[in-house]
Amino acid sequence: MQDVLPEGGVIRKLWIGEAAKYRDHALRLDPESRRDRFGGGVSDDFVGNYVDRLITLDAVVHGFFIGGLMRGAAELRPLGLRFPRQAEAAISVEKPWQSHGVGSALLRHTLLTARNRGFRHLRMACLAENRRMQQLARKFDAELSFDFGNVVGELASSRPTPLSLMREFMADGHGFATAMLDLQSRMLRA
Repeated sequence: MQDVLPEGGVIRKLWIGEAAKYRDHALRLDPESRRDRFGGGVSDDFVGNYVDRLITLDAVVHGFFIGGLMRGAAELRPLGLRFPRQAEAAISVEKPWQSHGVGSALLRHTLLTARNRGFRHLRMACLAENRRMQQLARKFDAELSFDFGNVVGELASSRPTPLSLMREFMADGHGFATAMLDLQSRMLRA
């Protein structure tokens, strides 16, 4: 999966023990981006508790990393037993990296992961004034509906194939190697 990203940027899954990277990213969001991501103004404590709960909810998080820091995230969360084969996606990108293809690349990775996990329907919700998210959802042919100041985008997913599974496997291998090289370079600098 080749995405055109800002120079030095890479997208990979977060691994066990990397929740702090996601928390730090969410805490760095400017007020407007944080409001757009969480559907309203939220405190730092809320963000910390949210990330702690997310890690226990069978979520898959892809991060956009540049210079060793996570600057964007895409979450894929199952909607639970009442809604089998359905999941929700959420995306956040720090202001300096918005409008550079990061959100599209994150959503592309999330859609592949959803497909390979057997999720047939993917839901994306945002505030009515969050035009960036609506534009991103339309780019991927989401069906948008407006509901009490919110917009919900619904995406249908294909069934997994050997090729889609291989694409995710290759992306995970590349992401793991990138994470290890980043860790090694940080350790050498220290």
